[in-house]
Amino acid sequence: CVVPLGLGDEPCVARCGDPGRARCSPGVSFEPHYSLNFLIVLWVSIPGFTLHPFIIFLFSCLLQGCVDHPIVLTEAVCNPLYSRQMMSELLFECYQVPKVSYGVDSLYSFYHNRRQNWPCSGLVISSGYQCTHILPVLEGRLDAKNCKRINLGGCQAAVYLQRLLQLKYPGHFAAITLSRMEEILHEHSYIAEDYIEELQKWRSPEYYENNMHKMQLPFSNKLLGSTLTSEEKQERRQQQLRRLQELNARRREEKLQLDQERLDRLLYVQELLEDGQMDQFHKALVELNMDSAEELQSYINKLSLSVEQTKQKILQAEVNIEVDVVDSKPETPDLDPLGSEQSLEDVESINEFEPLFAEEQPEVEKPVAAVQPVFNLAEYHQLFLGTERIRAPEIVFQPSLIGEDQAGIAETMQYVLERYSKEQQAILVQNVFLTGGNTMYPGLKARVQKELLEMRPFQSSFQVHLASSPVLDAWYGARDWAVEYMTREEGWITRKDYEEKGGEYLKEHCASNVYVPIRLPKQAPRTAEALAPSRALTSSAGNPCEQA
Repeated sequence: CVVPLGLGDEPCVARCGDPGRARCSPGVSFEPHYSLNFLIVLWVSIPGFTLHPFIIFLFSCLLQGCVDHPIVLTEAVCNPLYSRQMMSELLFECYQVPKVSYGVDSLYSFYHNRRQNWPCSGLVISSGYQCTHILPVLEGRLDAKNCKRINLGGCQAAVYLQRLLQLKYPGHFAAITLSRMEEILHEHSYIAEDYIEELQKWRSPEYYENNMHKMQLPFSNKLLGSTLTSEEKQERRQQQLRRLQELNARRREEKLQLDQERLDRLLYVQELLEDGQMDQFHKALVELNMDSAEELQSYINKLSLSVEQTKQKILQAEVNIEVDVVDSKPETPDLDPLGSEQSLEDVESINEFEPLFAEEQPEVEKPVAAVQPVFNLAEYHQLFLGTERIRAPEIVFQPSLIGEDQAGIAETMQYVLERYSKEQQAILVQNVFLTGGNTMYPGLKARVQKELLEMRPFQSSFQVHLASSPVLDAWYGARDWAVEYMTREEGWITRKDYEEKGGEYLKEHCASNVYVPIRLPKQAPRTAEALAPSRALTSSAGNPCEQA
């Protein structure tokens, strides 16, 4: 929903449609929970949903009391009357809008791209984020009876591409997100003019190397052990050793304190025995769970020894605070009793036996080198895009690729054209117009031309045009229409029209839907002859005794 604010007497153009891709300004968007396939639902929740850009605009206008300028609003193709009724009620009753106009976004894009030599008729192919529409336009008006819709768009293509790459790269399952897939679709995908022939080209290794695209995923270049030198590892060992020493010293101090407290308690009980306080001495022995003074003396001796040993360990640890553990080769004594008189033969014989004793000799520790990764992390976190570049956008022409039992663009276009006479078909194919964000793939125009060439008669002519800006032309067209028709009554629904004809009322114009009013069946008047049988039936049913 794109809502630029109107200034002065200029109309305000609001575009509602394509949920999930709507923006009011950078950083402001609304969730798609309140719309379903271009249809706004949950109308009760919309006025309180402050993140909706259209509501933000209307609330800003409420500061002045009301919206004092007209509004142009887009709606879905063949929009239900109830949806239009609720929107009109919101605009006229709540915000006091003077007049409003409804139109279709793809028809506004068709209106904006019109040229002097363009015919008023054409076949509009609008493919957006959620679905694709085939809209025939005859003599400047939409033929709603023959409009067709395909429930496939950019969203389904992104989900399909995500599944393909997650199956191809299961190690990067979490990194292959839907937003990255949309980026790949916009920057790396294209429509193949001949899908089967293009797949055959991708079987060639040379073609694959020349046309394969790489996408770099984010990763951390820091690998455990890959950037540590031998000095850093030695320093880390020293730090761990110091931590262990501090932990052991803390435990010794705690043990020493606990043993000292117990020893003081036992010595106090022994002093009671020496002072002759036998009653208190026996009570203390019972509390200590001891039977005699000999057992008390034994515990005192053991605790005294333990306290002395703990003190010695603490003193030794304080002296040896820094301990360097070095594994070096032990020195071997010089076993050369013969000195310089040793012959060359003896030296050779000793060299023969050296391999036998080499295994028993301790090896000198070699300096630890930096651990190099066995693979390049950057290459491991790369996505190689091959046939996925054409498989994902191909679903709008072949929905069976994702298991959908729908017709593609080519089949639907042929079905729509066959509903017209040959003369009308020739008029429609002279202006096949492509619009919508999902038509920005390279090669789409050539693919539609190829499909038309196959379905049209021999040597028949047709023309395919692409919107100048497929994403923004709907807004530009609504703006152009609002400026051109500002002083006219055509297409504008006033408050008087709303009060007289209801909220579902629509004034048609060149870019609007077709208005089909609600036709309620009239009840036939009940005559006296028709009422007679019913009266007789009620009178007979009211007297059960007579029936018996």
